[in-house]
Parts: sequence; structure tokens; C-alpha cells
Amino acid sequence: MESLIYAGIGLLVLLVVIGGVFLLAPSRRRRRDQSAPVTTPGAPGTGVGTGPGETAPGEGEEEPAGASAPVLETPTEPTSRLARLRDRLAKSNTTLGRGLLTLLSRETLDEQTWEEVEDLLIMADIGVDPTTEIVDSLRERVRVLGTRDPQALTELLREELVRAVDPTMERALAVEPIDGSPRVVLVVGVNGAGKTTTVGKIARVLVAQDRSVLLGAADTFRAAAAEQLSTWGSRVGVETVRKEEGADPASVAYTAVERGIDEGVDVVMIDTAGRLQNKKGLMDELGKVKRVAARPLGDEREIDEVLLVLDATTGQNGLQQAKVFSEAVNITGIVLTKLDGTAKGGIVVAVQRTLGVPVKLIGLGEGADDLAPFDAHEFVDAIVDG
Repeated sequence: MESLIYAGIGLLVLLVVIGGVFLLAPSRRRRRDQSAPVTTPGAPGTGVGTGPGETAPGEGEEEPAGASAPVLETPTEPTSRLARLRDRLAKSNTTLGRGLLTLLSRETLDEQTWEEVEDLLIMADIGVDPTTEIVDSLRERVRVLGTRDPQALTELLREELVRAVDPTMERALAVEPIDGSPRVVLVVGVNGAGKTTTVGKIARVLVAQDRSVLLGAADTFRAAAAEQLSTWGSRVGVETVRKEEGADPASVAYTAVERGIDEGVDVVMIDTAGRLQNKKGLMDELGKVKRVAARPLGDEREIDEVLLVLDATTGQNGLQQAKVFSEAVNITGIVLTKLDGTAKGGIVVAVQRTLGVPVKLIGLGEGADDLAPFDAHEFVDAIVDG
């Protein structure tokens, strides 16, 4: 009898153990699933979204049937941005336009009044030489015409400011492919000017124009710079070529251009590290990035665009930055950011005179589509009409 009792206990223990194994098995499978490598969508062959212990894009298990692709944003058409941006520009520059018109509407335009006009233009960062030219021309035209009509004075002021901004400058970006080879745009600037964000915004402008774009994250020194750029690109379906943090920036630029050629994209845009303009070694390195990036294009080609991103609120300090960058990499165009944060819209005139190159794009806000092609007439109208 006692042996039967022990046998029964042993059988009961065996059943409990077997049941426990089956109960624990699902939880173990769940733990294994949770610790498996995660695949993050990225640019094929670039290592985007991969890291230690992760699976490269395209490897591992397939997407479940019926899985939906991420919804891409639709960028605003560049032409439709101008009206919205003009309103913001007018609000930020009303001091200049209204101040000038108030002075010119005085009963007597004496020497003191013209000096005040000069002071107002210089305070707006237009620069001494352009200011002198504007005032001398305006004084002569007012004297010859002998008019005191506010509407006529407004038109004279508008014409002089447009002439100073120079509408004859070529402001279009070089984005039309050459014989099936992509255009290459290098974007430079100091830290804090909004350079990486600007690259992402330009990509949106190009996508809105039905251009195919590839980004190169050559800012390998600033933490999360490549991730930031990749995020901007992924929002509009643009891939980013990137390497590990601390990698050679010139190598990233070369790889991006090479891939752009292989894939037949229209434009390759390369973001670079924010350079301190007083660090000669770093500026030399930026020149190296430009030279190496051009190699896949062949001996006959150079980088098509070198855009300098400047913070419009920095005023004269920004002009010093512009000079140093221009000496290092031969700037072809300027992107002015944060123009809505200053009443000194004259920086447009000053920086163009300093470098002899045009402002091609302006940023007037933090929104994804708050970047637009610069138009001289629209700019002046916003200042004068307010």
C-alpha cells in the first residue's frame, strides 16, 4: 500500500514538471523574439539604421503580408511658399520700410534727413558702400523729379532697393542632370546656422519639383547629425548615405556621389560638419571633402554647387564667416536662414556684395517647408509694402 502511495506521488510530480515545461515554453519564445535584432528601414547598402547586433536592411524575415509602407509627406510647391513667406518677411522688416518712407515723406528733405536715411540703411546691415550708392541715387532722382508724392517716393525707393539686391544675378540651383550624371551640391556653414536642417529642407524643395535626390551625411563629428539628416530624408522618401561616427567625411562624400551616379539620381546633396572659421586645419579639410567628392564625376567635372548657410541674425559676424568659407571652397550661392528673426534684411545686399555670389534660398521659420527660392522683387516688395 505504501509503495502505491509513493508511486502516485511520483506520477503527480512528473505530470507537474511536464506541464511546467509546456507553460514556460511560450514565454521563452517571447523573450527570444524580443531580444532578436531589429531592422530599421534605411538606404540599401549604406548601413542606415544598422548597428551592433542589428540586421542590415533587406536581410532577415520578410515583412508580414499586408504590412503598410510608411506614409510619405508631400512637400509644398516652391512657388506656393513665396506668398506665405512674404507675409512673414514683411512683418520682420516693417521697421526698415516704414522708417524709410517716414523720412522721405517729410516736408523738407534736408541734409539731416538724408543722414538719417543713411543711418537706417546701415543699421539694417546693408553696408556702407551700398548705402552710399542708394542714398546718392535717391537724392538725385528726388531732386530732378521734384516730387513729394508719397506713391512716387515709394516707387523710387522700391527701384533703388531692387537695384541694390540685383535681380540680374542667377539664383537658380544647378539641379538638371548632365548626360545622366547627377548634380552635386555641397552645403557648408558653421555650427548653429541650421545647416543640416537646411539640407533636409532643400531636399523637400527638390522632391516637390519631381527631382530624385540622394543625401550624404558627411558631418561625422557631431553626435546624431547623420540620424537627423536621415530623418529629414525619410519623411519625403529620400535615402541617406552614412557611415559610423568619426568616419572620414571625404569618404562619405565620395561614396554618396558614386552611388548617385550608379543609381541615376538627379541631385546628390552632401551635408558637412560645422566648421569654425578660425580653424585653418578644419577649413583645409573642407576643401578636401570638395575635391574628393568630385572624383567620381571625372576629370571634366567639379562640384556643381557649394551653398553657404548663414544665420541672418548674426549680421556682420556672418559676413566674416562668409569671407573665410569663400576662400576655402569657392562658394556659388548663399542660403540665409532665420531671416524672419531680424529686421536687418539688408544682410542680403551686404553678403552678395562681399562674396559676389547670389542669395539663392531664404528661410523664414522652423517649419519643414519654410524655405523658398529667393526672389529680389518679392523681397523688396515685402520690405517696402510691409
